[in-house]
Amino acid sequence: MDHTPRLIEGRKHDLGDGFTVRRLLPALLARHVGPFVFFDHMGPADFAPGKGMDVRPHPHIGLATITWLFEGAIRHRDSLGSLADIRPGEVNWMTAGRGIVHSERTPPDERRDGQRLHGIQLWVALPREDAEVAPEFHHHGADELPRIRRDGADLLLIAGTAYGERSPVKVFAPMFLIEANLAEGATLDWPGEHAERGVYVVEGEVRWGEVAVGADRMAVQGGSAAAPLHVRAPSRVMLFGGAPLDGERHLWWNFVASSRERIERAKSDWAAGHFGVVPGDDKEFIPLPEH
Repeated sequence: MDHTPRLIEGRKHDLGDGFTVRRLLPALLARHVGPFVFFDHMGPADFAPGKGMDVRPHPHIGLATITWLFEGAIRHRDSLGSLADIRPGEVNWMTAGRGIVHSERTPPDERRDGQRLHGIQLWVALPREDAEVAPEFHHHGADELPRIRRDGADLLLIAGTAYGERSPVKVFAPMFLIEANLAEGATLDWPGEHAERGVYVVEGEVRWGEVAVGADRMAVQGGSAAAPLHVRAPSRVMLFGGAPLDGERHLWWNFVASSRERIERAKSDWAAGHFGVVPGDDKEFIPLPEH
């Protein structure tokens, strides 16, 4: 990864009913940043009463998933029997390991009343030695996450380590994930212990070295030294990164693996129904894509 920040604009997709997703990772300029191999900005989307999001049961391997919400609520169910509604400031961290199935839907109250949904979805590749661990699911309330305050900066450490703090979320490799709310004119140094880093601007604008990063844009950089962020307007940003991955990963549909053979086995297992079902959401599923 380059030692100077590189700007990523991402690709915007319309999923229907006014629900859009901007995909930033993987990108041509950066397949991964630290262990992060997938980064989507979803919404904001307004769902009318009676409408909602319905992501039917689908499988994952070789990764951990996190959805971080700014607005709205999502109900998570998985093949371990987990059931948890996630709301802003809370963490649903799902480690897929050797295989898990989950669904994501609008909870009943929000579906009845309508809601605005806005957030970030990320995948974290597991180290090779942990890729086949048993699947797990953990929910953390907003009051469990470290809050770090610096001049002009209010930081919430979602996962990993940064600025002398550690999140309670179980991770498998050095990393950091932060929501930062920044005042105009503030300057923010990066956590010093991580070799790769990125910033995504949800709203506002920051300057990183010679690169201006506006809303809906990402910049990424590797190397031991990093210029601070200079905040040009009141901003909400996501800061993320960590140690470089221990080798490249293959991404196909919802699967992440170090070998194509493992991807093929996961495809066969899903097609054959070997992943299991989601209790309470076992009437439908997303079939294996043809391409």
